[in-house]
Amino acid sequence: MYQTLITPAQLIAHLDDPNWVIFDCRFAMTQPELGHQQYLSAHIPHARYADLDKDLASAKSSDTGRHPLPTPHTLAHKLSLWGVDKNTQVIIYDDSAGSIAVRMWWLLRWLGHSSVAVLNGGFPRWQKEGLPVSHTPSHPTVKEFIAQPDDSLWVTTHVLEEHLKTKAWLLIDARAPERFRGEQEPLDPVAGHIPSAINLPFSGNLDVEGNFLSADLLHQRFAHLNGHPNIKPDHIIHSCGSGVTACHNLLAMEAAGLQGSKLYAGSWSEWITDSQRPIAKGE
Repeated sequence: MYQTLITPAQLIAHLDDPNWVIFDCRFAMTQPELGHQQYLSAHIPHARYADLDKDLASAKSSDTGRHPLPTPHTLAHKLSLWGVDKNTQVIIYDDSAGSIAVRMWWLLRWLGHSSVAVLNGGFPRWQKEGLPVSHTPSHPTVKEFIAQPDDSLWVTTHVLEEHLKTKAWLLIDARAPERFRGEQEPLDPVAGHIPSAINLPFSGNLDVEGNFLSADLLHQRFAHLNGHPNIKPDHIIHSCGSGVTACHNLLAMEAAGLQGSKLYAGSWSEWITDSQRPIAKGE
């Protein structure tokens, strides 16, 4: 059973396994239709396409972030139509170093499905290694996925505010440094970060080729955070712009054996829906 990462070599050995289901999650925030077009052009054989906006989030409202969590019922229904049940090994990939695939990885874990992993290196590595691709959409056999959501895996804005009143919790922001510092904000109407958060960009989990670092290197990155030597993994909360790339840091910690950290699902884009909430800029 694969629960964090899988290599192309490991996946190719199971490509025709009926108990394995592959998802293509390619998506561009500024070009929402591009990912599906890329899927239709070429994808890993038998892969289904899961759209970040349409499948892995619910509709945005005035007091939510850009990608609110889907309801467990809605996502479970889609997973059933995609041919996923409790016995399925799910593999997810994208073409952006796992930054979108990790959202679906986290959602499945939230719904109680632990047999889910992200393809390390994604579609670019798959192609680089000369592995087969398909141009034909999959036609899955419907199964029954039963959601068993674990709401201890994420926090609401209210819970986050209460936690941050103490020194016992640490908020890690996965966005790029210039967004964290408030110097640039390409996606949200307000720039900056949540006060007391520290910045660990998800890109720091990757090597120069876009593969996740080794478990040892990831452990070094997250186990001994400067200025926070006594924070335990289960008292770490991950944030980003809308609850997507934060999951990259969460997966990195899990791959390093640092289990139990949580997702602030609304993230920065939900935090700023209330102008009374404080914001910070700079380091």
